[in-house]
Amino acid sequence: MGKKLEKGLKEKNASAVSQDEENPNKTPEPYSCTGNFQADFTELCRRNSMTYIPPIIPRARPPTVMGHTESGKPDKGKGKAPQAPVEPDPDPEQDLDGGIEAPPKTFTIKEKFEYFKPSVQVEMENFDKPDTVTEIYIRGWKIVEPIMEIFKQCWPKMAKLHTINLWNCGLSGEVITILASTITEIPEMRNLVLDGNTVVEENWHELMGEESPIQNLSLRHCGITDKGAEQIGQALGSTKRCNTKLISLNLSGNRITDVGAEHIALGLRMNRNLMSLSLASNFIGDKGASKIAEILSRFPLTHEEVVERRKHFSEKDFPERNKSPPGSRRDGSKDRPASVRSQSHMDKDKKGSKASAKKKDPKGKDAKEEEKHDKTKKKEKEDKTLTKKESRGTKGDKSGTVGGRSSGASIAADTKGTKGKGKGKDKTKQAAQEVEDLSGGEVVNPLTDVADFIDGQLWVSGNRVLINLNLSRNKIAESGMNNLLKAMQYQTTILMDNKSGGTGLMRIALLKNKISQEHDVMRKLNDIMLHKDPYYKQPPQTPDVQSTT
Repeated sequence: MGKKLEKGLKEKNASAVSQDEENPNKTPEPYSCTGNFQADFTELCRRNSMTYIPPIIPRARPPTVMGHTESGKPDKGKGKAPQAPVEPDPDPEQDLDGGIEAPPKTFTIKEKFEYFKPSVQVEMENFDKPDTVTEIYIRGWKIVEPIMEIFKQCWPKMAKLHTINLWNCGLSGEVITILASTITEIPEMRNLVLDGNTVVEENWHELMGEESPIQNLSLRHCGITDKGAEQIGQALGSTKRCNTKLISLNLSGNRITDVGAEHIALGLRMNRNLMSLSLASNFIGDKGASKIAEILSRFPLTHEEVVERRKHFSEKDFPERNKSPPGSRRDGSKDRPASVRSQSHMDKDKKGSKASAKKKDPKGKDAKEEEKHDKTKKKEKEDKTLTKKESRGTKGDKSGTVGGRSSGASIAADTKGTKGKGKGKDKTKQAAQEVEDLSGGEVVNPLTDVADFIDGQLWVSGNRVLINLNLSRNKIAESGMNNLLKAMQYQTTILMDNKSGGTGLMRIALLKNKISQEHDVMRKLNDIMLHKDPYYKQPPQTPDVQSTT
């Protein structure tokens, strides 16, 4: 019996070993990312059995003189620039005269083809802490779906990531869909650059959904046609919904014609958040430019927009329509509103008041005099406390108030005085948040704006939130430029009366179109926009001009 047991145990162990050898790649436990991009990325690539794992390296920067600042003192503080790894200096070459020439310091020599190997470049707040990655740059190597799935697991755990730049990475429609679902989970995501990626599906609108946190989107040289421009225009705004996060959109270097420009202009009808739009180096002509000019000046509402306008006004005038109906009368007195009292209670209160009036105390006059005396004492105490507070404030804040309001110098002094105190920091943060909330304000719905009834149509003032427009290197001729000139003239006249809807266009680029810069229309446009440009500085006046003025 003992020999049989030993044989059975040996057979079982041999079978277990053979099973382990047959299944060496058992499904391991799911990996949970920690926020350390380098560790998470390499581990997930290893688990996917990738033959080559792209290294994560700091983004290259131009060489700087280290050790001393402009004042001659050594650099101090936490915010030091990351130092690139020191490369060995090449051997010094000898001149023909026998002197030794110093090696150049403007570049470093690397191994053959090492520069072209795939890598992930990162920017970090502190290179000693690997979990402080803020920007990711990938250049010139194809990102396929498995790699994008790995990024989808790593990026949402990175608390400080706000910029992703994927240049010329051969993205596909499926990869764009995965990326669109990933950016909604990144907490601090703001900037997305996808230049040089030609996608056949042209599903760029998925990056501009309602839940997308993207504020700056760059799609230069992506081969976008009128089909993609139509979807982008619908994502910008419609009567049902509008994008409220996107601030800057760059579509230069694509294949957008007048049809695509009209679709983008339709998106700008209802969008009141986009501030910068670039359509340079496309194929936009007079029709597209005229449509954009119409959106910037004023435009008539369509039937669908008029219906939505009436809905908005009806909801404002009658907000009780959406509420639940009140209870029936059979429910009893419990469902009666608190402000309405029954008649029986009213009668009881009247009887009780009459009885109390009959049973008044004979000492009513003395009680009234005591109450008056107590009130005068309270007023005197309050006046004393107020005078004390005012005296303290005038002693410490004589230079900090101007006309009863605190000046900027006093606020700066308060912030300096509260550097070492935790409570003071919290107060300053709360004050800054309140200022930001006040300056932000609510987005105005253009459908509820003041409208003019002209020739049987409702006309609404156009988009005045857009402040930067680039239409350089297109096919716009005299008629399109003339419509843009009329739009700018209309905006200037409206801004003289009302500035609540926005500042209007402040910069417009129209170089290299089918019209010379010396044309009368271009001169008038340049004269109008010159004074609206925030970077414009008037030329210094000569002494002769100053004496005449």
